[in-house]
Amino acid sequence: MLEHTIVQLGASLAPADLCQVSGAQGLIVCVHPHGGANTSRRLQSVLLRLQARGFSTLDLDLLAPEEADDAERLNDSELLAQRLDHALDLLPTSVRDLPLLLFGSDSGAAAMLRSAACRPRGIRALVSRSGRLDLASDVLGDVRLPTLLVVAAGDPEIVEINRQAFTRMRCEKRIDVVPRATHHFLEAGTLDVVAQLASDWFTGHLAPAG
Repeated sequence: MLEHTIVQLGASLAPADLCQVSGAQGLIVCVHPHGGANTSRRLQSVLLRLQARGFSTLDLDLLAPEEADDAERLNDSELLAQRLDHALDLLPTSVRDLPLLLFGSDSGAAAMLRSAACRPRGIRALVSRSGRLDLASDVLGDVRLPTLLVVAAGDPEIVEINRQAFTRMRCEKRIDVVPRATHHFLEAGTLDVVAQLASDWFTGHLAPAG
């Protein structure tokens, strides 16, 4: 059974869609910088697949609608990380005791890594999709959580950024390059691959650290 709730996370963040799955094995917070736009069809398809694997999800947009075209804020990973921290502090009590997992895309992935490096707060694992990890280059060596980097074979700039980040990270880590995919994973079946990789990674890291 799925139960959708709109969660208010403070003045600086748009209301977030929380989908609670009956008997959920964890909460995946999907972190992205869309600027208050409705969840894209691509992201929605990933969320549905994660929910089908038994995860509750929170669709968390780190930009307000009026910031959607603000390149400076889009690339300000420290600001975005502060907003992510704030949102995690305000998680509803109904999901607060679930294992916490983070799935970040673009500059949202950089914010996710900053938050995980500075305030891991019981997070179990991380997945980055097409992450702008160069925006968090100063904290890569401080991340201690299991981290999966998923990139598109047809996005050479992001592939190189992620490969360079991978060499600097000292946590349990893996990088997967999805064939036939470009940056937004518009190609048929490629988002299915992303969802499968993410859910397998999260499922494999649900045991408490230590």
